[in-house]
Amino acid sequence: MANEPVILNVYDMYWINEYTSTLGIGVFHSGIEIYGREFAYGGHPYPFSGIFEITPGSAVELGETFKFKESIALGTTDFTEEDVDKIMEELGKEYKGNAYHLMHKNCNHFSAALAEILCGKEIPRWVNRLAYFSSCIPFLQSCLPKEWLTPAALQSHISLGLHKEEQGDTTTEESPSTSTAPSASGTSRTCRHTRV
Repeated sequence: MANEPVILNVYDMYWINEYTSTLGIGVFHSGIEIYGREFAYGGHPYPFSGIFEITPGSAVELGETFKFKESIALGTTDFTEEDVDKIMEELGKEYKGNAYHLMHKNCNHFSAALAEILCGKEIPRWVNRLAYFSSCIPFLQSCLPKEWLTPAALQSHISLGLHKEEQGDTTTEESPSTSTAPSASGTSRTCRHTRV
């Protein structure tokens, strides 16, 4: 049995929380860390997966508006790393980039769904409190900066994926639903995008 830790990594949306924390509201991004990989979700205008992978806790890969806040141990899972890859492929069908919605399907909703699948635990409610408040202010999503909806790490994965599509490059060793993106350290990692 794997008994692998499942960790929620939470990031401040940097400067905004300095002003909103006194009101009990914070703007957070989150991802789930498992097997030394962190999976998160972001929006983009295309009908394929918005799930992406970064180095755990790396706010640098997300972009300059993100600041690492904390890691929260949620529990453990018996899923293997191969099982996790399959789960990401399946979740990618539901969490497409063009389905991102600040109130109903954001990065924190993804983290909550993945945590439930992996270890049967909920993420803390304060992490996604913005979704509740934004439902009271419907125009809020249109006021937020693009990089909050599509983190830099996801933007680079999208660019590489679209570039490969333009070249019609489906004969390489990688499947068409896989793109390779450089990490902050300059090495390449594989990130799968489910194109359905």
